[in-house]
Amino acid sequence: MRKTMLAIWASVATLLFVTSAQPTAYGLEFPMTTRLVLPESPAATPLLVAVPSTATSISASLTSALDSRRTVFSHEIALVSAKSLFIEAAREPNGAKRIAKEMMASEYGWGENQYTCLNRLWTKESHWNYKARNPRSGAHGIAQALPATKMEKVGADWRTNPVTQIQWGLLYISERYGTPCAAFSKWRRSNYY
Repeated sequence: MRKTMLAIWASVATLLFVTSAQPTAYGLEFPMTTRLVLPESPAATPLLVAVPSTATSISASLTSALDSRRTVFSHEIALVSAKSLFIEAAREPNGAKRIAKEMMASEYGWGENQYTCLNRLWTKESHWNYKARNPRSGAHGIAQALPATKMEKVGADWRTNPVTQIQWGLLYISERYGTPCAAFSKWRRSNYY
């Protein structure tokens, strides 16, 4: 029985590790964000230890107790799974567009006309490619942040997370121009925003 339980938890740990891989220009990266701790006693439950430096890239429910061990509940795993699917969808231009449209409406109250402007702007800037990089200026991502490290304001995972890039881009437009149409108007005048 003990060997069976150990094999099951080893499988779970392997799946958690493999699903945390992030595709990058350098292949797969495995961020050191979590690890599964298997207890010695058979009655105890597995524990998840989160590393504080990656708090912005992990669901808030998993990072609320960074300094202590915490049991993983199925609803937390479901949250992480849903967030992973959300990020994976945004890796494709159509998924990024859909997510940006949802975020615009829910977080800023911008409608279809503002989305049209945003779509034109970010299509011209990056073609909605989260890996886009301007070799002359160094601007990076869907919103072409310059310098790219500005996106750390929203999340440290800006290199590999298109949702972080979208969040930052919408925040930047809101703070600097007020609306995507105003930002697009600026872009048409000067070829940057």
